[in-house]
Amino acid sequence: MTQRWNWDFEDERKARSVAPQPAPAPTPVAAPVAGAEARRIKIRRRRGGAAIVLLILVVLIAIALLGSHHGRAPSATARGGAARVVHRPPASESENELRKAVSSVLAYTPFVREGAGRGRDIALTFDDGPGPYTPKVLDVLEREHVHATFFVVGKMLEYFSASAVREIEDGDVIGDHTQSHPELAKLSAHDQHEELFEQIARVEVLGGHRPGLFRPPYGSFDTTTLRQLKSLHLLMVLWSVDTGDYAQPGVATIVKRALAGAHGGAIILMHDAGGGRTETIEALPIIIAKLRAKGFRLVTVPQLLRDDPPPAGQQIPPNLSGG
Repeated sequence: MTQRWNWDFEDERKARSVAPQPAPAPTPVAAPVAGAEARRIKIRRRRGGAAIVLLILVVLIAIALLGSHHGRAPSATARGGAARVVHRPPASESENELRKAVSSVLAYTPFVREGAGRGRDIALTFDDGPGPYTPKVLDVLEREHVHATFFVVGKMLEYFSASAVREIEDGDVIGDHTQSHPELAKLSAHDQHEELFEQIARVEVLGGHRPGLFRPPYGSFDTTTLRQLKSLHLLMVLWSVDTGDYAQPGVATIVKRALAGAHGGAIILMHDAGGGRTETIEALPIIIAKLRAKGFRLVTVPQLLRDDPPPAGQQIPPNLSGG
């Protein structure tokens, strides 16, 4: 069977917004009971599907570990799409230090959009992956010796897990971008929790650290989201510079927007999936070179939080999705 996926989330959202709505049918007396039963069935199916996926990945981990005992550990430079897991030593002192930095900021604010601006750090971040263009993004980052932060969609790991493993092995940081990329503010507390937790489980099964960072799809969140993030110990990471690359405005425009908003502590938003990303791939080395020429140091979000943590007392921004 051919693998299929919807990797253009922007088109998916537009389709939902313009789809004609059928006239409501008369509601039968028994509708509340039927609706409740349908919801229970949906939840059971979703949890059952997630359990099956996790079981399959656990089996793959066991096979990989067995193979490693025979001197055939998977190559760390493999570029294929086949599922594999990270083979890495225990967390280093530096990794533990960065996780503590995230926890330290989370202790006084539920979100961050940039650092305090006291240094020259800038964080490059990428949303919606992994996808078919992610390997080319990683090629650029590896060649330029830059570490970035990737906000990963859980369902994309079904098809492109090798790229996520490559990110982890490169020393990049994986954040939570939900399981299926919905507008969270439109979901119930239960469904928001499921979207957040299922993505976390998939990353951990691959061998990655439990994500401590979260970015809301479309910038959509509400007070329910903040409560769920607190329960899961996730720090919401917004952005101070939006390149608008998701709309494919042209390489020159992407570069111009990234540089125009560049300042110490900036968090730059780009995408490695969710649509065609050839412009982003072409713009990325130019952005890196020009930021470095201006004396900026390109880091991950946890590094930015350690070196240049945001001030306390910031007002929580409104839902950024416009919804």
